[in-house]
Amino acid sequence: MNVPPPPPPHVQVVRGVPDDVELAALVAGLVAAAAEAPDHDAPARTSAWSDRGRRLRGEALPAPGQDAWRWSLRG
Repeated sequence: MNVPPPPPPHVQVVRGVPDDVELAALVAGLVAAAAEAPDHDAPARTSAWSDRGRRLRGEALPAPGQDAWRWSLRG
């Protein structure tokens, strides 16, 4: 079987000689930062508590006008 070569490293130390603990802390920080990154492809979800449509009673909306506020409480 031909095994493909491993991909190049994503992180490279360019100065200094870190020990195993320092490298582990760096990798843990990078993993935590990547886990908190939001998914920009997913649509934004709105909470049901902020949905204004839940507060409307019935199917018909009050007609806009001067007295619409009075009819908005009737259902």
